[in-house]
Amino acid sequence: MNKYENFLLSYKEKHNNLMVLTVENRSAIRDISNILGNSFIDVGIAEQSMVGISAGLALCNKLPIIHGLASFLTMRSFEFIRTDIGYPNLTIKLVGTFSGFLSEGNGPTHQAIEDIALMRNIPNMNIFCPADEDDLILGLEDVFNSPNPFYIRYNDLKAIEKHKKFEMGKSETFSEGNDVSILVYGVLFNQAIKALSKLKKKGIKARVINLRTLKPIDKKKILKILDNSDLIVTLEDHFKVGGLFSIMAEIMAGGKIYNKILPISLDERWFKPSLFNDVLEHEGYTAEQISKKIYKYLTKGKNVK
Repeated sequence: MNKYENFLLSYKEKHNNLMVLTVENRSAIRDISNILGNSFIDVGIAEQSMVGISAGLALCNKLPIIHGLASFLTMRSFEFIRTDIGYPNLTIKLVGTFSGFLSEGNGPTHQAIEDIALMRNIPNMNIFCPADEDDLILGLEDVFNSPNPFYIRYNDLKAIEKHKKFEMGKSETFSEGNDVSILVYGVLFNQAIKALSKLKKKGIKARVINLRTLKPIDKKKILKILDNSDLIVTLEDHFKVGGLFSIMAEIMAGGKIYNKILPISLDERWFKPSLFNDVLEHEGYTAEQISKKIYKYLTKGKNVK
């Protein structure tokens, strides 16, 4: 049984109204269906129906946690999420599995790389993108207790850093350096952390900001680093349009702030299907490739080796 399943069972002991739903995809919850009994519902391959059912359950004072492949959960049932969950602001949590590069060997039909753009444009919908399995567990209590709907990018990668206590709408900072600030969320956090040491060897002082929630976003922290960074890097396994780069552009435009910004994202293209580490390598998202892109940008036009 994984950490997420253990959390669900523990939460269920304190909140008997919890309901777990899925659309045949049980990758994150395969060991608890029998334990949950009537509190577990598998609707089959019917994302729209699952969203509608969860809305009905929420209106009957249940707390539905619904699961599905992130691509189908957010795209196939978008209208239902918008109208049945966002509009009435129902307390429902949507857990999208295999989001971004975690989709691995799947092609464009299964790649959720526009999910952030879709979900953040739904009024009342919030977004939690944990850096790893530990970060996921740290945030779930507050996310589940929130009266608002939440979209969660499920992440079971093993942690390589110890995370701080979760606070809704607050980010966490790793290292300090005003040369560059790397803003990241989700599974690319580990690569961002590894890139720090590589940049340090090149004489570049950098920091990594794990945003955790993209909505609500830590605007106070972002405004602070905009004042204290020579370069902002947005790192994401998502289309450039609608994701973190767009969020940063909106904040900067709204505050009439100028700063150099380097987006590392997918620019109107899907990624090549492969295993996770091979995807990182092919698409240019390894720590080594990230650090080289940043170094090249910072030293452009300068006579450096």
